[in-house]
Amino acid sequence: MQATQSARVQVFWQPGCSSCLRTKEFLTKQGIDFESIDVLNDPTGMAKLHALGARSVPIVALGGRFTFCQSFNDVIKFLDLKTKLMDPLPPEQLIAKLDTIIQTAQRLIKQFSPEQLRENFRDRNRNPADTVFHIFRVAQMGAEAANQIDLKFESFGELAPKAWSANELADWGSKVREQVADWWRNEPNRDLQYLVPTYYGRRAMHDVLERTTWHAAQHTRQITLMLETYGIVPDQPLSPEDLKGLPVPDEVWDR
Repeated sequence: MQATQSARVQVFWQPGCSSCLRTKEFLTKQGIDFESIDVLNDPTGMAKLHALGARSVPIVALGGRFTFCQSFNDVIKFLDLKTKLMDPLPPEQLIAKLDTIIQTAQRLIKQFSPEQLRENFRDRNRNPADTVFHIFRVAQMGAEAANQIDLKFESFGELAPKAWSANELADWGSKVREQVADWWRNEPNRDLQYLVPTYYGRRAMHDVLERTTWHAAQHTRQITLMLETYGIVPDQPLSPEDLKGLPVPDEVWDR
């Protein structure tokens, strides 16, 4: 199937999107030659996406059909790939890593100057302030999903309040960190095998927590890259041990 259909596979994506980068890397490793459609910078990209009936990225499309890429098992099934994903880390390990990620993002965001905080990075209309806000919002929405609050794709596009300083962003991160910790302290079903509502279907909370954790980790890696681009030495960025067991992309940003 891959040999005859690979040229017709399309990937719709946008720069700086963690799931988009992971999708492209995953398909490349599977030996699939795909059409890469950047919906932000390709003048026809968004129209093609909407013509399929999709509103968000990343998606993988084939023959007029498409699948979301938030769950890679969906991609494997959609393309009939003969591969298996690594098992997710146990929930308690994911929680510990997510806590480390939040604290790291809080620390790193304070290293930007007020001007740098609001300067868009590379080919994406997103700056350090919005990126760190996104990290904390991803973590918050993960905890909310456990309470059966629908995980909506529109929420991932929310931006930081324009008046917030780096310290105010970090303070909000503390509140999100406590919200996640409070959920976990009171979670009665710690295997997280119950289903929760997401825009890509009902999924096991364990899977949602894994995606929440690696998603936040990838954007924290991007914050580190932003600092380095400004010539600033990051203060204790995520280490290889912090990332161990998380399915983050190999790259930090699209090449």
